[in-house]
Amino acid sequence: MRMPHVPLEEAEGIDIGLVGIPWDGGTTNRPGPRHAPRQMRDMSSMVRPMHQTMHTVPSEIANIADLGDCPVNPADVNDALKRVETYFKALVAKGIRPLSAGGDHLCSLPVLRAVGGTAPVGMIHFDAHTDLYDGYFGGFKYTHGTPFRRAIEEGVLDPKRTIQIGLRGSMYDLEDFAWGEKMGVRMVRIEEALEKGPKAIMAEARAVVGEGPTYVSFDIDMLDPAYAPGTGTPEIGGFTTFQAQQMLRELRGLNIIGADVVEVSPPFDPTGVTAHAGVTMMFEILCSMAEDVAKRRR
Repeated sequence: MRMPHVPLEEAEGIDIGLVGIPWDGGTTNRPGPRHAPRQMRDMSSMVRPMHQTMHTVPSEIANIADLGDCPVNPADVNDALKRVETYFKALVAKGIRPLSAGGDHLCSLPVLRAVGGTAPVGMIHFDAHTDLYDGYFGGFKYTHGTPFRRAIEEGVLDPKRTIQIGLRGSMYDLEDFAWGEKMGVRMVRIEEALEKGPKAIMAEARAVVGEGPTYVSFDIDMLDPAYAPGTGTPEIGGFTTFQAQQMLRELRGLNIIGADVVEVSPPFDPTGVTAHAGVTMMFEILCSMAEDVAKRRR
């Protein structure tokens, strides 16, 4: 987004840090999100400074920098998770709110360990999938389908302040839904979301997370693959890009202490349309984050 590049070790006085997480070691089917930060940065040059309806210029009201990519390990899942967690804990210790470009959705877990390390955070989660599975492939616990189950188990994510919007697609079974409902997660299937409309669903989302610290996680597969074909697990019957923008604009006024956009997979969309959609959603989130920074500075 033409923000200045400042390495984390030199970052002082930064309010919001844009970070790439070039890692897809949690992918279970179509890989490629490790390449997303590069393509999303490229497409972000199309993002102009001012939001079209909010009239917010985030760089004028908050100190924002591109911190580059955090360190990862493509050969070892556990080591990669530790590297990402260590990086984001250092970022949070500097008082920086992260806005990340993944990477697959397992990237959210180490970020949540950082932002929710002191007390569990709430979350507004846009996705076709719950990512609340217990395990894959004989019980393997760390994949892009398990991050929020682990985050709840570890006490960094408050299930009663968590809402998931846009769930759809064929399923293995109902175990992830049953577990999420038992924990108190508000789970909104696509049918309910479309029937009620963006404003009503987001009014409920705002009530769920309240005024406490909130994380926003946006999986690009919440969009219909007609709008975002470049993703690992596409599910037809999703939201349009405009419906997604309508919902993200209802984040205004929330205490967003971190966010991510994940699962953009450039190998499946060399045109860059999916990456452009992804980084535009980042800008939507960034505007609300910047407004909150400015409000709390007063």
